[in-house]
Amino acid sequence: MTDAAPPSEALCLELVRVQRQLETVYELEPTPDIAPFVRVESADAREQLLVREGADAVDIIVLLPRVCAEAFLAKHAALELDAYLGAVEGISHFIHLADRARTELPTTLLELELQAEVDKFALLSSAPENQNKGDLVSLHRRLYEDVRFLHPSASEHGQRYRLANELAARLWSQLIRKGPAAAHRGTLKRFYRASQAEKISMVRAA
Repeated sequence: MTDAAPPSEALCLELVRVQRQLETVYELEPTPDIAPFVRVESADAREQLLVREGADAVDIIVLLPRVCAEAFLAKHAALELDAYLGAVEGISHFIHLADRARTELPTTLLELELQAEVDKFALLSSAPENQNKGDLVSLHRRLYEDVRFLHPSASEHGQRYRLANELAARLWSQLIRKGPAAAHRGTLKRFYRASQAEKISMVRAA
């Protein structure tokens, strides 16, 4: 992390804007601005969340590769989806950890990844170009079906990412079938506040 630097002012503003947008979806209390916790590194890597838990505090750093920061600032969700969503994932992880710390509830690595996968669709589906059912089905395919995983399926990371993808895909398939986005708000609020076991049950029981 020796070459990591604070984000530009423009990137800070965009990160916080999307942070507040996601919090609005789930009607969460505002978490601290993410910008002071973000570092941008030049290395060609994936987004990382660094967490150190102390006696009475949790230290968080969200590491964004330069390519993610640039795609996010340029709002290139359509052209550079993977890079753009790397930044979204960092925001999602930060909000989830901050909210769980505030409410003194536990979380897991699987829950962090699952919520991030759900958040990606929640954010992109609100865009003007994704307002009808056909657009949402296409977005669903792009996010959850036309994907490749970096880790082998038998590895711990591989299993976790595949399960998070599967559960998020099933949740949004159900919500797309149920109709307009406004009808999803209650389900998404309950899902966010549920435990990992409850989230899995909600998806698999539907």
